[in-house]
Amino acid sequence: MKNHALTHEAVTVIGWIALVQGGLGAGGRLFGDGPWGLLQKWWDIPTAGYLALFAVGIALAAWGETAKKKAKA
Repeated sequence: MKNHALTHEAVTVIGWIALVQGGLGAGGRLFGDGPWGLLQKWWDIPTAGYLALFAVGIALAAWGETAKKKAKA
């Protein structure tokens, strides 16, 4: 595995983790009694912060997945 392929994989994993944590935090605040996920155990993040984290996660995961597909082609 080349270095740039490893970088794309790492960015993809970080993106998916950010997407899930942002989605759980925002979902918990909007539909539950408090944020869900792991981040709420360490920080008090507002709903807008969770939504921003979700958006960043989508962008990183999409970029990483697209880069992996381009590398295979």
